[in-house]
Amino acid sequence: MEPAPVSAAPSAVPASQSAAPVGVGLTMIGASVALALLARGALSSTGSAARAQGPAQHRVVMAAFESELGVQDPVGFWDPAGFTADGSTENFARRRQTELKHGRVSMLATMGYITPEITGKLPGYLSPSAGLKFADIPNGLGAISKVPAAGWAQIVAYGAFCELSQDQSAGTAAAAGDFGFKVLTSSDAGEKQKKLAAEIANGRLAMMAIIGMFFQDGLTGSAWGDWALYTGSPLRAFESELGVQDPVGFWDPAGFTADGSTENFARRRQTELKHGRVSMLATMGYITPEITGKLPGYLSPSAGLKFADIPNGLGAISKVPAAGWAQIVAYGAFCELSQDQSAGTAAAAGDFGFKVLTSSDAGEKQKKLAAEIANGRLAMMAIIGMFFQDGLTGSAWGDWALYTGSPLRAFESELGVQDPVGFWDPAGFTADGSTENFARRRQTELKHGRVSMLATMGYITPEITGKLPGYLSPSAGLKFADIPNGLGAISKVPAAGWAQIVAYGAFCELSQDQSAGTAAAAGDFGFKVLTSSDAGEKQKKLAAEIANGRLAMMAIIGMFFQDGLTGSAWGDWALYTGSPLRAFESELGVQDPVGFWDPAGFTADGSTENFARRRQTELKHGRVSMLATMGYITPEITGKLPGYLSPSAGLKFADIPNGLGAISKVPAAGWAQIVAYGAFCELSQDQSAGTAAAAGDFGFKVLTSSDAGEKQKKLAAEIANGRLAMMAIIGMFFQDGLTGSAWGDWALYTGSPLRAFESELGVQDPVGFWDPAGFTADGSTENFARRRQTELKHGRVSMLATMGYITPEITGKLPGYLSPSAGLKFADIPNGLGAISKVPAAGWAQIVAYGAFCELSQDQSAGTAAAAGDFGFKVLTSSDAGEKQKKLAAEIANGRLAMMAIIGMFFQDGLTGSAWGDWALYTGSPLRAFESELR
Repeated sequence: MEPAPVSAAPSAVPASQSAAPVGVGLTMIGASVALALLARGALSSTGSAARAQGPAQHRVVMAAFESELGVQDPVGFWDPAGFTADGSTENFARRRQTELKHGRVSMLATMGYITPEITGKLPGYLSPSAGLKFADIPNGLGAISKVPAAGWAQIVAYGAFCELSQDQSAGTAAAAGDFGFKVLTSSDAGEKQKKLAAEIANGRLAMMAIIGMFFQDGLTGSAWGDWALYTGSPLRAFESELGVQDPVGFWDPAGFTADGSTENFARRRQTELKHGRVSMLATMGYITPEITGKLPGYLSPSAGLKFADIPNGLGAISKVPAAGWAQIVAYGAFCELSQDQSAGTAAAAGDFGFKVLTSSDAGEKQKKLAAEIANGRLAMMAIIGMFFQDGLTGSAWGDWALYTGSPLRAFESELGVQDPVGFWDPAGFTADGSTENFARRRQTELKHGRVSMLATMGYITPEITGKLPGYLSPSAGLKFADIPNGLGAISKVPAAGWAQIVAYGAFCELSQDQSAGTAAAAGDFGFKVLTSSDAGEKQKKLAAEIANGRLAMMAIIGMFFQDGLTGSAWGDWALYTGSPLRAFESELGVQDPVGFWDPAGFTADGSTENFARRRQTELKHGRVSMLATMGYITPEITGKLPGYLSPSAGLKFADIPNGLGAISKVPAAGWAQIVAYGAFCELSQDQSAGTAAAAGDFGFKVLTSSDAGEKQKKLAAEIANGRLAMMAIIGMFFQDGLTGSAWGDWALYTGSPLRAFESELGVQDPVGFWDPAGFTADGSTENFARRRQTELKHGRVSMLATMGYITPEITGKLPGYLSPSAGLKFADIPNGLGAISKVPAAGWAQIVAYGAFCELSQDQSAGTAAAAGDFGFKVLTSSDAGEKQKKLAAEIANGRLAMMAIIGMFFQDGLTGSAWGDWALYTGSPLRAFESELR
């Protein structure tokens, strides 16, 4: 959203307290937009175009705008960067509107800084519900943390009103800044021109002023910029540190060092040094091959990969072999672990003893280390710019001549392309120019955005308007008032509610044709609010939806985060201080800069018992994953052990394939040894709550120490490594399953046996063919066909079983008798698992006979239609081959869901004794009679 227009220039705003809260609230927005305006000037490509055209032509083009507002004697029209060099009135008008809005916000923000310092604060409460008085709000940047969420909502709503309440299209009075406010308009054209010109001039001054105020506020901690405070400011504690350079001096406008903590400063400084070093290497990696050319020879002789085959820039990432990544990681680990980097050491300050960055002369060493920081900062900026231009042009060196014909430009007219950024795809998703892939991703974005907008409104609305009256579920006695806001609501929604949500989603997916080229594929479902008979208006609405959906995706993630941390849907951070989540902030695994991280709220109950149990589980999973990860990597690098794994079976280590394939070769005695070792680890020490073993300390020298701090450090490192290993082993399973190679040789994927089945039913975007366990690794079509038939039949039975669970709960039982001879009525049959005991023997005979009929009535041998699931039933076949394929594929997908569903139903039926899974019955379930027994 662009900043909102306001009703007055600074000269017309009363110097009263009324400006204070508005100005304070808009301060950060003013800075952001002012910086954006300056950045736009710095990044615009029109300046280079102007220089190419030559000074004379530039002056001619500039003359087209000399009568515009903002042109003032004695300078006249001033555009040294050449923004107007193209002579486009449309571009000029758009930039002029942006300048007006930035200026207005900056004037408000400037007044918000000045007014409270002169007139004092307003009396009373800013937020009565939060007990927050105006007097409690600090002036300047400090106010940002105090404005309630409802205050931000009002600011955003007012901005939206200003944007949408008048037509600002090209040529309208509003486009030129005239909204009809008496203070900025007049019936006298000359007077109106004078007022609007004055507003632009004041806005330009205000943009400069607010940046200066931010600067002095950050340095002095005073909104009014009391430089007397600067002498004793905590910020000055670090003025003698490396990286402080004239003429700026110590620069920390965001106030990271405002607490004066040397420990926090040292940690951030080390992070800055390391990021700078990586960025310098990365920047050199971009530049050097472009200037000097590639190295001769092979990067990976075993893979036949030459240095000359590696593209420069981002494209190189896909070519680096796994062993190369391992070397990079290993070198990083060596740099981290080879020297003591604790506080106060030379290494903590960046001095690792490398000749180029140290010296026996203290002054020279200081100079070298300071130069490194400066160069690292430049490199961090440079590498981001290189990523940006590489993503846009497909050239590591940023050949912008390529951008004109770049595949990325194929989508510049699509919805969601917004000024001033334009089409933005730094990751190069659209680099292949595939309209099919773009359309699929666009539909996905639209749907994610819609769900996020609904979810965001679901968070906000109950907090503002309150809950609905009455019952959410009359049968369960569940009132709307009983539903907590936010994440807590998930546990309260009845099963029927989830069914309705799923059904509505299915309806939206299936009620209209969303194939490529249709209106629905572009998000137009004919809803009045998002369509129009006017093509331009419809385009505007759909574009607005995408923009709002993107904001909502960001918003809902933030809401989940604050809900998880505070236990409040609205994110009441006052609750965080005493939150149960904080009970575990001193535990192992809590690492800066994230701190304690539990967005799902597993620890929200504050139960130390539950936390300890989960922590032990995490430790053990991490240890197994580290062993498994090493088991994947080591044989690939060092080779196999000599001799026999099982002499009695004549099985050599050399015969064992790496990765998932090894599972089928381990002898039964080997599995027994693995299980026995696991049992030994579990039973050999007391792991009950409070013991050292419960915290992962089994007395192994590598993971314990007589120094408590060192032991804590080792155990914390184990948790961190275990977490990485859990992610790593899943990735290894994935690439092993897809390529048939433990090391993930993706060159094998093209000809992989797994790809033999990519055109089969059940292969769905975006996952594609999915077989992580490698069932199809042998490429056997016979085995695949057999498993596919089994899957179809299991899916059909599961769909019938799922319907058998649901239908009687919704529609009631059939009238009459199930078995007249036995006097057994349908009404006597319990739903769910309980029905099994009531079906008469003749009923089972009929079920078995019907199954036998289905199996034997048609030829299901390989290659027949029945083998692929087509039994000629009208509902699952068609004379149109494409439609038939679609129906059979839908059956497989539904069958897979049903297999998952029926397992869940069996589970909840067994626990609650209710087919519908009434968890209220679980308290008195027979299963719970033994919960207090010894285990």
